[in-house]
Amino acid sequence: MRPHRYAVLVGASALAASLLPAPPAAAADGQTVTVTAGRLVRSAAEGTRVPVDLVVSTSDGRPLAAASTVRYATGSGTATPDLDYAAASGTLTFPAGSPSGAARSFAVTVHRDRAAETAETVPVALSSDSAGTTVGAGPTVVIDAHGLPYLDPRLPVKRRVDDLLGRMTLPEKIGQMTQAERAAVSDDPTAVARWQLGSVLSGGGSTPVSNTPAAWVEMVNGFQAQALGTRLQIPLIYGIDAVHGHGNVYGATVFPHNVGLGATRDPALVERVGHATATEVRATGIPWNFAPCLCVSRDERWGRSYESFGEDPALVVSMETVIEGLQGRRPGQLDDADRVLATAKHYAGDGDADYDEATAAANEGKPWWEQKYPIDQGVTVTDREHFTRIDLAPYLPAVRAHRVGSVMPSFSSVDWTEDGLGNPTKMHAHRELITDVLKGRMGFDGFLISDWEGIHQIPDPAEPTNGGLTGYKVRVGVNAGTDMFMEPYSAEQFEQLLLAEVTAGRVSPARIDDAVRRILRKKFELGLFEHPYASAAHVDQVGSAGNRAIGREAVAKSQVLLKNSGRALPLRPDASVYVAGRNADDLGNQAGGWTITWQGLSGDAIPGTSILDGIREVAPDARVTYSADASAPTGGAEVGVVVVGETPYAEGYGDVGGPECGWCSVPQQEEKSLSLQPGDRGVIDKVCAEIPTCVVLVVSGRPQVLTDQLGGIDALVASWLPGSEGAGVADVLFGRRPFTGRLPVTWPRTEAQVPINVGDADYRPLYPFGWGLRTDPVRSRLAAVAGDRPQVRAALAAADWTADGSLGNAPVVLPLLGRQLGAGHRDSALVDAILGVARDAAQAAVVRGTAPADWARLLADADHAQLSGDPVRAFTLLARVTG
Repeated sequence: MRPHRYAVLVGASALAASLLPAPPAAAADGQTVTVTAGRLVRSAAEGTRVPVDLVVSTSDGRPLAAASTVRYATGSGTATPDLDYAAASGTLTFPAGSPSGAARSFAVTVHRDRAAETAETVPVALSSDSAGTTVGAGPTVVIDAHGLPYLDPRLPVKRRVDDLLGRMTLPEKIGQMTQAERAAVSDDPTAVARWQLGSVLSGGGSTPVSNTPAAWVEMVNGFQAQALGTRLQIPLIYGIDAVHGHGNVYGATVFPHNVGLGATRDPALVERVGHATATEVRATGIPWNFAPCLCVSRDERWGRSYESFGEDPALVVSMETVIEGLQGRRPGQLDDADRVLATAKHYAGDGDADYDEATAAANEGKPWWEQKYPIDQGVTVTDREHFTRIDLAPYLPAVRAHRVGSVMPSFSSVDWTEDGLGNPTKMHAHRELITDVLKGRMGFDGFLISDWEGIHQIPDPAEPTNGGLTGYKVRVGVNAGTDMFMEPYSAEQFEQLLLAEVTAGRVSPARIDDAVRRILRKKFELGLFEHPYASAAHVDQVGSAGNRAIGREAVAKSQVLLKNSGRALPLRPDASVYVAGRNADDLGNQAGGWTITWQGLSGDAIPGTSILDGIREVAPDARVTYSADASAPTGGAEVGVVVVGETPYAEGYGDVGGPECGWCSVPQQEEKSLSLQPGDRGVIDKVCAEIPTCVVLVVSGRPQVLTDQLGGIDALVASWLPGSEGAGVADVLFGRRPFTGRLPVTWPRTEAQVPINVGDADYRPLYPFGWGLRTDPVRSRLAAVAGDRPQVRAALAAADWTADGSLGNAPVVLPLLGRQLGAGHRDSALVDAILGVARDAAQAAVVRGTAPADWARLLADADHAQLSGDPVRAFTLLARVTG
């Protein structure tokens, strides 16, 4: 038996249903008629007349064959007849010929008594004697709470929180700590009120039946109406994973995944991406985004590595401008119509887990459903110094500088080497890192939301084989410091267990109050109490031309030019181009995971521009032949553009050596690898052997090893997962924009080198962290910052430019720039330009073969130094490569 709650408010509809007669027999012509409430819950202010809509529908979709009459009568709820409202009863008749979907209404008059009070309910019972007519559950009119301090927007948020918290019962508080999945409550939305949920989410692929922006607004508002039918009318906060744009929504702008954004090295652009994402998310009625992922990806065998901005914590920190894009730069912006609450995840260490070779080996030969993840949700084996320097590093600025509003713990565990190996602690159970470090030393004042059933993975010593919920798991998770719990399909059980733990004294009321206080604070800051319902007025922002333009720019700036022999790129706009490869015209592969569904979809998954479409758009004068498998004749083509790479995946099923996604599209069921698939390799070999100039684009979430084919490739581009705006790739291929991207992760020479990261003692990759050839002239970049700076002007005067526009006498020019850098390193534009010149010169030395043997380490360390705020050291390291 559930403990008593104030769910009687909306539960009155169940009472009304129990009073109804048995459904009458069908009409003579076989048509059956159903009359339901247009909205199960209607809110009303005191002193108003609230219309209550009834909607008729027919079994065959045709107009009513005969008239249908419905009786209605207000019943006994928490409001008092005559005092709070005027009792009402009567009939509504839908005449014969009424179309299916027609609505009629009656009104309930609400009196004004001017007393401050919580919400009260007026249930309405429905019945009918008309042949063939059934009625649904009656609606409930809710007289809004009013006159209470927590409802007064003029008061400080702290006072409003204190007042509301003081009015809440323990079950109401526990409800605020509980989040259920949309699918768990969509068939019975009244569960939102019965369980008094604080939140509902959509997981990957969990969408309304009609996956349109307007349908999302309607769905979210429907759940919100149930929350506002409770005694205190605490609004829901709806959450979603919009990790590279609003990817769950068909028609949204899908931006490059974080690994591509890290390649842009453009914090201002990433902030704009965050803002565009927030605009589209909020336009669909959702105020909370489970992003960004601030993990530092240290092993590309991890299936979530593309969710990371890169392998260097300094790079991740520089990209945290995305938080300001989501939430706004100033306090108080959260309630703006184009901002959402951001979530820093996954705290902490998920990108640094050890790869389990034994698990990968044991997976071989087993069916996919018996295989285990070899690295996702694994164990980070580390000492505290390393963990602080690598894994915790992004969270301090996220909390203090960017004021991130929520944090999500990781599925992974931490095993401290200081106390011996073999005793890992799940992050969801890690009180030291959550309460002492994050909430304590870092000063995080937002709230923590668990990951999907995150506390289910906490081992229960008494029930070691129980993969579900137990009181022990709930107790440990709450006491560790998590505030809200993502319990997609076990919300009610979680609430019952937590109530029992508090009643038994194993979870303190103070811990409950701390959690609820944090949640309520964000709901007030988001303006949900003043504006709980979303407007459909901004749905045209979803996939808007302006947002797609930002996406296209991000795609162009994310492209990393790894090799460019003989100035193969950029291409002439009138070239004869043979395009091949399975990822040239596949928007699903181009977008990757977390797009429409959790694991993504190969094929025509989203509207947008494929890379092939982009080539045809950007170079309309080019003679383009397309053959996905390169089976079409290649004769006459001047340039081959081969677009290969990966198919979509997400957590777990993207692990190298892990299970294939057995329910995904057929292309996605291929074995995951850090090397290209045989079919991709075959297309490269054929095109590069038959066409004079061969350009290869790798569309993937991580590096793909192709060292043995590199000799036959003239130009190699890391395109990452560009999303819906493939024309951004064509923009750099044909020179509309220059190549400017740099590697956010190390590109290995062999799979055996992985994991390999900047700072490693033995560092000899194919391409180092920070590598990226540019196609814009060095001269123009220097001239743009020269101004009245004598050293820069002297460098320009002394420079000897080669035929391709690069610097021919770097040993003469670089010392002049170095002196200017030492004097003016606070000017970021100047620093970027000077280091860009030095990097170009260093990479040119590598291409010529004149660089020292340790050039890869020097280049990677230089990029790390620049990201860490030490431009002088970065310049010195680059100059050593140049010689």
